[in-house]
Amino acid sequence: QVQLVESGGGLVQPGGSLRLSCAASGFTFSSYAMSWYRQAPGNERELVASISWISATNYADSVKGRFTISRDNAKNTVYLQMNSLKPEDTAVYYCKLPYYGMNYWGKGTLVTVSS
Repeated sequence: QVQLVESGGGLVQPGGSLRLSCAASGFTFSSYAMSWYRQAPGNERELVASISWISATNYADSVKGRFTISRDNAKNTVYLQMNSLKPEDTAVYYCKLPYYGMNYWGKGTLVTVSS
């Protein structure tokens, strides 16, 4: 069965960096697009970045130039490198897989940006 497991969240000061990972299993990872979403308290879940099966990328305007999404098909893992973090980046970060008409989500990893 499809499983997505996020890791790498934590507490970081403004201006700092984190790298999130999403380990995937249960499907042919290299053939599918993957995305990172985030949800802050009281807000709707929003798209942060996506990467196609051929590694074409797309970013929300709020993170362009600061975040980088990448994938390692040998490790079945998608990454989100987050630099120049701001307090407004505080959220639970989720990876998502659209697969056969369904959306699969991980349980998320909490990122807190605070001094």
